[in-house]
Amino acid sequence: MTALAVAMGVGRFAFTPLFPLMVRDGLLDSQAGAWLAAANYLGYLVGALTAARVTLRPALLMSAGLAATVFITAAVGWTSALPIWIVLRFLAGVASAWTLVATGTWGLGWLAALGRPGLAGILFSGVGLGIAGAGLYCLLPAGPAPISPRMWVGLGGVAALASLLPLAVGWRLPVYMAATSPGQGVRPASAAAPAPARPTAGLVVCYTLFGFGYILPATYLPALARQLVDDPQVFGLAWPLFGSAAAISTLLVAWRLGRVNRVALWALSSFAMALGVLLPVVWSGLQGVVLAALLVGGTFMVITMVAMQEARARAETRATEVLGRMTAGFAAGQLAGPLVNALIARFAPDAAVALHVALGLSATGLLASSYYLWREYRHHLTEEPA
Repeated sequence: MTALAVAMGVGRFAFTPLFPLMVRDGLLDSQAGAWLAAANYLGYLVGALTAARVTLRPALLMSAGLAATVFITAAVGWTSALPIWIVLRFLAGVASAWTLVATGTWGLGWLAALGRPGLAGILFSGVGLGIAGAGLYCLLPAGPAPISPRMWVGLGGVAALASLLPLAVGWRLPVYMAATSPGQGVRPASAAAPAPARPTAGLVVCYTLFGFGYILPATYLPALARQLVDDPQVFGLAWPLFGSAAAISTLLVAWRLGRVNRVALWALSSFAMALGVLLPVVWSGLQGVVLAALLVGGTFMVITMVAMQEARARAETRATEVLGRMTAGFAAGQLAGPLVNALIARFAPDAAVALHVALGLSATGLLASSYYLWREYRHHLTEEPA
């Protein structure tokens, strides 16, 4: 949980609440911010594609990703050169993807072996907790003075402290795993024969559409709130709300996950996220932005959790490969989001219209994913023996 809080909440998403402050401090404009976001998305894609090829144990890959995240986060505050920032955000994306794939592979594997898959909610709640924590950190010192560089350095220090536990455990995991391997005392709760293998290609496509669908609201919610209210203590609340909804939703869903079909839950979550993506288009007030943050944040990590669990269950013997492919699809989708928005902006009368059109396309992809997943769930139901 702590590893995901650092890698994703800080390494991936700290730029979102800091971006409006960096703009206000005169360090960035919208175009430069788009370059930094695109570099991070590209790094996340590269990290996802290479995670399965790195010859480290998942626990050690997790540790390497965390150490890199701490250094890279602090390094952003040590310079004001845009080219260096682009490189750093690219590397932060690589480190985040490595940590997510490694932590998911190890964590979900051991929870399954221990017969405690419901604890996946605690594992994945770390992303939401990290997002909320980074948002609150950025909110506390918000004031008129240009302080965003110091905030990057301080956030790196916070990430270093938070990483001490997973780093210490990561280096001990090979010893722990040798002593408690599934063949030596840790048994699955059920001895039932494994279910027949099911295809994962459709899941990868849906997860790619999820990446494309969520990225625009996840990137622009604080900026949209800032357009409505120029007080950092107000517009900055959008991101902590997003993260809190993500953390709470994973815990609540995991509590009942054993009684709910994962594919059906994924379909319903995609539908709810599509509504959240469309809200800023049809409701331009601050209340609409807040509700959008709750809807998108409340489904973001639920989809991540159930999608990875479902993919791993379908391809257990090659879990790292399949989870890497899922993460790569997600990364490709989120990289396409800002690029599509930029392309639309070339033909739209202004940036607001371009963003609304792009949000509509994002919602369309989520609705298509929801429809496909719901059909697969219903089809699977009809195939099950009475």
